[in-house]
Amino acid sequence: MIFNRSVRPLAGAVLGLALSTGAMAAEVKTIAVLTPEQGTDFGWNQQGIEGAEAAAEATGKEIIVAQGLGYGNVRPTLRELAEDGADLIIAHASGYTTEAIEVAKEMNVHVAVGATSEPPLVGMYELAGEKGSFLAGVLAARMTKTGTIGIVVSSESPNWNAQSAGFAQGVKSVAPETTLRYAIIGPAAYADVAGARRVTESVIASGADVIFGQGNGSSFGMIQAVETLKTPGGDKVWFIDVIGDKSSIDKGHLLSSVLWDMGPVFTQMVKDIEADTFGTASYALNLEDGSQRLLKTDHIPEDVWAELEDVKAKIISGEIEVEMVIEPAATRAMMSETIASAE
Repeated sequence: MIFNRSVRPLAGAVLGLALSTGAMAAEVKTIAVLTPEQGTDFGWNQQGIEGAEAAAEATGKEIIVAQGLGYGNVRPTLRELAEDGADLIIAHASGYTTEAIEVAKEMNVHVAVGATSEPPLVGMYELAGEKGSFLAGVLAARMTKTGTIGIVVSSESPNWNAQSAGFAQGVKSVAPETTLRYAIIGPAAYADVAGARRVTESVIASGADVIFGQGNGSSFGMIQAVETLKTPGGDKVWFIDVIGDKSSIDKGHLLSSVLWDMGPVFTQMVKDIEADTFGTASYALNLEDGSQRLLKTDHIPEDVWAELEDVKAKIISGEIEVEMVIEPAATRAMMSETIASAE
């Protein structure tokens, strides 16, 4: 387990002075974030930490990062952070929810979790990029040469389901005849790099020349498959990632990524605590503030990017509606074929 702490006093001091005039306003001085793995995965853990750091920077707060905690009992760490002065604790793993809520009530501290809201101490944040995934689907449909696109996931979790369904809707909106091969590595194969590579290779062998991968750590196995294989017809295979930006390790196959920028989400939490409205509404990624967006790479032709910008504007205006789908059966129903390794 690693703790990191940094202070940004100037903006915090100014903000604290401004808030002192409001009799009911709470003051946030310190934000803490807990993650199960180290923040070096280009994904869930790294984006969570960077989002919390960005929120601290934007609001002038102190930030404490507790990373590499694993998936066991984190009550001692939660209590330690509360005792150390954390005013907002972001419990950045679904398995931390129950313990975080208990500590929130026990120690009268604000916590952000992924399952439920209980104002004024508990706020819920829902992270899924279904609208950004719709854009990714349009991109994949424009870039495929084989007419077959693969979706490879490490589980059928609600956020992965929402993004897979959003992606499928995007593909079908511009190329309804496209074949979508949907492959599930396992029930919770988030770190199964070898399994991800094996499953992705099978999808490529079936003719897919674009892979939309959702895996956390297992996404590195998907990338290995994309980098080493071509389709049976000899076509290059593109990879569309989620959550983070792996451009720094790209070997020429990273077409894009549905980015999750958690900074605006966590910043709004701080503002709501200080306005005494924390937990009265859930927090989510959206296109409007850029907290979910599509990564622009040099591999995307300018005319295609211009089309994507037009589609994004239509989604924001409501002209295009993206259905939120979180149930596994409903997600599978959108696909041409489903391959579930665990079944």
